[in-house]
Amino acid sequence: MIFEDFIKRNSELYPTKPAVICGDNTLTYSELWQKVLEKSASLPKNEVVVFRVSQDIDFLLTYFGLHVNGSVAVPLEKDVPDEGFKEVADLVKGLKTPDGVADILFTTGTTGKKKGVMISHRAIVADGENLVEGQKFTHDLAFVVAGPFNHIGSLSKVYPTVIQGATLIITEGMKNVNDFFTALDLPFNKFATFLVPSAIRILLQFSGEKFKRYASKIDFIETGAAPITHSDMLRLCETLPQSRLYNTYASTETGIISTYNFNDGRCLEGCLGRPMSRSKIIITPDGLISCTGETIMSGYACDEELTRKIMIDNTIYTSDFGKIDEDGMLRIFGRSDDVINTGGFKVAPTEVESIAMSMPQISDCICVAAPHPVLGTALKLIYVPSADVSKKEIALYFKGKVENFKIPFYYEQAEKIQRTYNGKLDRKFYR
Repeated sequence: MIFEDFIKRNSELYPTKPAVICGDNTLTYSELWQKVLEKSASLPKNEVVVFRVSQDIDFLLTYFGLHVNGSVAVPLEKDVPDEGFKEVADLVKGLKTPDGVADILFTTGTTGKKKGVMISHRAIVADGENLVEGQKFTHDLAFVVAGPFNHIGSLSKVYPTVIQGATLIITEGMKNVNDFFTALDLPFNKFATFLVPSAIRILLQFSGEKFKRYASKIDFIETGAAPITHSDMLRLCETLPQSRLYNTYASTETGIISTYNFNDGRCLEGCLGRPMSRSKIIITPDGLISCTGETIMSGYACDEELTRKIMIDNTIYTSDFGKIDEDGMLRIFGRSDDVINTGGFKVAPTEVESIAMSMPQISDCICVAAPHPVLGTALKLIYVPSADVSKKEIALYFKGKVENFKIPFYYEQAEKIQRTYNGKLDRKFYR
């Protein structure tokens, strides 16, 4: 079975149900399946096909149509330069993928090297079924896609929405916040969406009161791709008191693993919930998270050596520090790649950033390593102020909240913090 079988099934069960909406264009499930078949007739069969993403219905038709043809979809960011496009196209030209591979999604790791993650049809369906169960997707839901389709964060939400015969609403993302609210004005009673933490912060800072007016219509929001600060978690709970608010552990390599509704009265920072039914988490003796199950990747395209480094016996070994708590829930403490060693102490920069972001006078920040004449390395906080604040005030704010060695030694004001295309802190830029 492939994911597109669900579209065919829905075209028979719910022929007049809106399947996808983008601007003034709407396709029912019957129309969607017919358009997919028509599109597939013009697409290559049994090939690896590289193409640019578009935030519209045509992307879905191309993506689904390639799968129907037995081809492998390789969606790239729509603004990827021609040189970058050619680099990927040359890399996968003539590639023979393992049986059952549906997609190759390209990500960039801490080294800056592009990695083509091969994802199987089986993993796509398992991701969708994990989310249906873990986040309670329903047939009457309207899911607003507010991120690019070449990233697992938004692309993976297509799967549970279609599996349940619900409705997808495609927007251009959060470049224009009004487009997001326009989607919420459509005639549906139950909405959901996936937002990276930086998008949530934008909504809370600049449209918080307007956001509150939609609280009764928002069934749930999922966040992921980067850590969300505890202060933003609390503010989101206050803004949407009746909505389920999920923090999810997922990556392109592992698929969708676990999720936690932090609007449960506890709002546990760094908690990512219990593994979902098609996934399993193991903590290594070194305290790192490893994942196995139906959702994991099939390997890296054209890089067997890298595949062997992180994938052993169908288990993915990540660089994330974590533990399973007494309630069986995953708690995460940051990435081993990002840990800063200062004066013999190891510090997760995310912990420092979370405290700094709870300060009303700071709108964005990043904690990085900086040279120190005695310690060798010291913590440096680069911050964007939202109001007048001195470096001394910031340092005093940390007192009593963390151990002294976790208080930044250096402070630098900046106009903006560098982030990647999908909202993650761009730590490579500061290295």
